Amino acid sequence: MTMTEYIKQVNDVLRDFIWGRGMLIIFLAVGLLFTVRTGFFQFRKWRVWLGMTLGQLFRNRKVRRTDDEQSMSQFQAFCTALAATLGTGNITGVATALIAGGPGAIFWMWISAVVGMMTMYAENVLGILYRYKNRSGRWVGGAMVYMERGLGCKWLAVLFAVFCILASLGMGNMTQANAMAGGLKEAFYVPTFVTGLAAMVLVGMVLFGGVRRIATVTERLIPLISLFYIAGGIIVLAANAAEIPKAFQLIFTEAFKVQSVGGGVLGYGMRQAMKTGISRGVFSNEAGLGSSVMAHAASDIDSAPVQGMWAIVEVFIDTIVFCTVTALVILTSGVYDQQGFLANIARGAENVDGTTLCGRAFATVIPGGDKFLALSMIFFAFATIIGWAYFGERTFAYLFGERSAIVYKLIYIVVLLPGCVIAPGLVWEIADTFNGFMAVPNLTALILLSGQVVRVTKEYMRN
Repeated sequence: MTMTEYIKQVNDVLRDFIWGRGMLIIFLAVGLLFTVRTGFFQFRKWRVWLGMTLGQLFRNRKVRRTDDEQSMSQFQAFCTALAATLGTGNITGVATALIAGGPGAIFWMWISAVVGMMTMYAENVLGILYRYKNRSGRWVGGAMVYMERGLGCKWLAVLFAVFCILASLGMGNMTQANAMAGGLKEAFYVPTFVTGLAAMVLVGMVLFGGVRRIATVTERLIPLISLFYIAGGIIVLAANAAEIPKAFQLIFTEAFKVQSVGGGVLGYGMRQAMKTGISRGVFSNEAGLGSSVMAHAASDIDSAPVQGMWAIVEVFIDTIVFCTVTALVILTSGVYDQQGFLANIARGAENVDGTTLCGRAFATVIPGGDKFLALSMIFFAFATIIGWAYFGERTFAYLFGERSAIVYKLIYIVVLLPGCVIAPGLVWEIADTFNGFMAVPNLTALILLSGQVVRVTKEYMRN
């Protein structure tokens, strides 16, 4: 057995554990804990969290702008966090969930998002509560900070920071760069090496511009690419409007379907739909990983609950909006061959990949739909690279000091080139594992500090 094969074998065991059924139940349980203890806040107070976030966007200048050079505005922090979560998971991940778990997986993806809203809320309430300013006047915040200052557990904070740095270089950088390079090569015949060099220059320009440039780029890029992708989805759905009710019917009926054999083909069943949907949902919105706290903690805001509400909106847009649009586009376009996918799974044959399936769906209505999807994935991947660069930089600075941030930036930029030209393979799988391992210390901290979140939330609602 070669060293590579040994590493892969060990990683497969670890990844199966961290993304296995037990951990997925814990993800849901933590979300339910905060849902119940806050009085079903995301349901009963939906007007409050929408009104205090998107409702204030054009009414209150402070929501969009800040005079503090070392901070982000509320909206900029939100866009930076959303930049990291909006990515291939909203496109390829949804299509893969439909292939592996059936239409019912989308229902369970919604469930993971609904409870995940409160997990993300709790993370970011704690992020604001325990952050502090360093000597240069810059906010120091993140999941590692509330682990150290809230729990008094430095080693747990260090463990989280190490996992976050490794995940940022793999999942946040190399795999996204590869998706971007692949999209440009397939749709526009751009050599991957050229994409790698261009990515290094563009990302470098953003990162070395400091926190304000990162904030400025994400607040402009995220609304633009969101409108671009959603507009394309609406065009397809408008053309297939008659199929939308059938798609929703499939989603709800397949979510609770008892596994059965029909026509010689094994059905997906509720268990498979649930497992696939929940895992894809967590993977897409990152609720419970603690990653977005670094961005939200940089917000120029005094109210922890309000910044937590921005985190609720983040999950809502990522999963309820984007993932649903992708799912409906595929289900209404006529390219989704459920029995064909099941037959391939039953005999161990390879199914079409998620990106190709999604491209075919858009191409049924939009001429050059594959190019539209390629552009969408390029923009999403670039945004994810910028968002995760900030996460990795903050955790690196936490471990080695503020001056060390430049070292991380250089490493991050250099890694982009091999990410573009080399198929990620094992890198993707290892990064997926580290991404999941971030959740272990974070979920532990959330449970132990849950009383703080509940207290602050109740005080805010009383006042």
